[in-house]
Amino acid sequence: QQQLVESGGGLVEPGGSLRLSCAASGFTLEIYAIRWFRQAPGKEREGVACIGGSGSPKYEDSVKGRFTITRDNAKNTVYLQMNNLKPEDTAVYYCAAARGPMCFIPEPVYDYWGQGIQVTVSS
Repeated sequence: QQQLVESGGGLVEPGGSLRLSCAASGFTLEIYAIRWFRQAPGKEREGVACIGGSGSPKYEDSVKGRFTITRDNAKNTVYLQMNNLKPEDTAVYYCAAARGPMCFIPEPVYDYWGQGIQVTVSS
């Protein structure tokens, strides 16, 4: 089946690091723009980072300098390396894929969504 599966979440102390993975099955990520979203309790879902067909990553201001998005086309997987995590990073993280090269497009345009994975930053 065609799906995205996130992995790598969990509980980490402030200042720690996690690497999230978004693995595609049933389709090829290489021709899709991939964007990570997150939704914290009581807050709206927000974009975090995106990598488009150009390979140039883009980040929301709140995570610049701390998060890095990369893709490994051979593994059909996109990663989100999260360093210096803060309590405000606590959220359910989702990856989404949109066919084409552009990032930061309206959410309905995304063709596939992962089920989400919990990241909790707490001491």
